[in-house]
Amino acid sequence: MYLDSVKKQEIFGQYGASNTDTGSAESQIALFSYRISHLTEHMRANRKDNTTKRALVKLVGKRRALLNYLKDRDINRYRAIVKALGLRK
Repeated sequence: MYLDSVKKQEIFGQYGASNTDTGSAESQIALFSYRISHLTEHMRANRKDNTTKRALVKLVGKRRALLNYLKDRDINRYRAIVKALGLRK
């Protein structure tokens, strides 16, 4: 399994307020980014896997929606998470 509970707690601890902060936009964006990078690697090896492609597109859309929400609510938090994750926009 590529994403176990220990890895999730590590992501939430690094980008959220605490290890149990699973609801903040920053922690969810970080978790989605981790999953997107994993699925991207899978798609490089399995180009014809349409189910994974659909899941990847949905995850990117969810992350984009959370980033737009965060940008509208608090631009400083948005800029911090984009810089921390190394996202282009």
